[in-house]
Amino acid sequence: MSTIVTILLGICSVGLVTYLLLKKADIKVAMLGIGILLLYIASLTGIPVIKEPVNEFIDPLTSVVNQFKSTLSGAGLVILILGGYTAYMNKIGANEVTVNVLTSPLKHVKSSYFLVPVVFLLGNLLSLVIPSASNLAIILLATLYPVLVKSKMSPLTAAAVIATTATVMPTPLGSDNVAIAQELGIPVAEYVFNYHAIISVPTLLVMALAHYLWQKYCDRSIQFSEIDYVLDSSVDESKKMFTGFTKFVYACLPLLPILIMLVIFGVNSLLGTNLKVSVEIVAIISFVIAIICELLRTKNVKETFDNVDFFFKGMGNSMGIVILLIAASVFVSGLKGIGIISVLQKSMENTSASGILLPLILVIFTAIIVLLSGSGTALFFAMVPLMVPLATAAHISPYAVTVPMGLAGNLLRAVSPVAAVVMIVAGSTKQEPLDIVKRTSVPMIVGVVFMLIISFILF
Repeated sequence: MSTIVTILLGICSVGLVTYLLLKKADIKVAMLGIGILLLYIASLTGIPVIKEPVNEFIDPLTSVVNQFKSTLSGAGLVILILGGYTAYMNKIGANEVTVNVLTSPLKHVKSSYFLVPVVFLLGNLLSLVIPSASNLAIILLATLYPVLVKSKMSPLTAAAVIATTATVMPTPLGSDNVAIAQELGIPVAEYVFNYHAIISVPTLLVMALAHYLWQKYCDRSIQFSEIDYVLDSSVDESKKMFTGFTKFVYACLPLLPILIMLVIFGVNSLLGTNLKVSVEIVAIISFVIAIICELLRTKNVKETFDNVDFFFKGMGNSMGIVILLIAASVFVSGLKGIGIISVLQKSMENTSASGILLPLILVIFTAIIVLLSGSGTALFFAMVPLMVPLATAAHISPYAVTVPMGLAGNLLRAVSPVAAVVMIVAGSTKQEPLDIVKRTSVPMIVGVVFMLIISFILF
């Protein structure tokens, strides 16, 4: 296949996926279908798409099956187990306890602008427990928004802070971090604590300051009155029956996998040991501890074991993320099959400034897609299999690509007026989405620029 044909096929394929993403088509089906089509084009033109070719009509499907096997036994399994654990924490009420424990002290703070950076950082901490930006926003709207308004914070400021609470908190439980660590061939804790955190933590602090200054600036000419705002909550009353030590234990349970991994990471760093415990094992250990806690609390074996089923239901609900990762890998396999990846790698090797251009181009591309589609992860998952080979070709560290692109997608989601979290916050607070985006844009853009600069310096 000639280079020109390869490039044209590559451009058409990427353009078609981008178009379907912007049209809100199911991105999993789009990437999987186009990936299989590219695999057939490669196979029928005599290019092998698997290591041991058998038949040009069977080989593309064999490649897809192989991708299912490798993903489900690797990053996919981790994502499924974490999804199950999160669902179980929600069922037993531990997530709600954690949110209440962490947010209750804010009710006594009277300075509205002091609350801006505090709520922003606290919300990002809560994203460790509730990774979905939309779900976290719904909970904070029900529990924290009335408190913020009563503290004389303007509704727009409160809405903007809540819309940006789930951004770039470094967590080994994040599906995007799990996928990247798997691709890099390193433990997810090592990726998060050694590379992601050194960029994301300073970025969070800078954004907290930017939030404070920008919201204060925007509120100069706004007149508002305190409103009695209460969002209907569907929280089960049984989840509120926690007191004393039990409340403390249940507040810790959602964070238990992260706490265990932090302890292991700290012990290895201080003592020079090499204890390696996978995320799957840590999540299972935490799950068993949670079951024991439920048995002691309820003293009802049947009820406790019945609730365990929510762990497996949560795994099923997480299957969509796994399929997205598989579809992205099949799409990239198709691009590799027609030779576009080799063309990109050669162009990177022959460009002297590729070390700076590659991360910058990927972040800009991410920004365009996220702003138009509202999805902060779809493009990232699609690019996961490409990041390491492109970084290698550009002679830069893969972390110089993976960290900025991952952070950019999660940050810029709150700047898209069509993002689910922005629309939920706008509808609940009776504000216009564009007005909320105006309030979120400066802190998030400051975060993107800052993290790009320190990524260039450190990586």
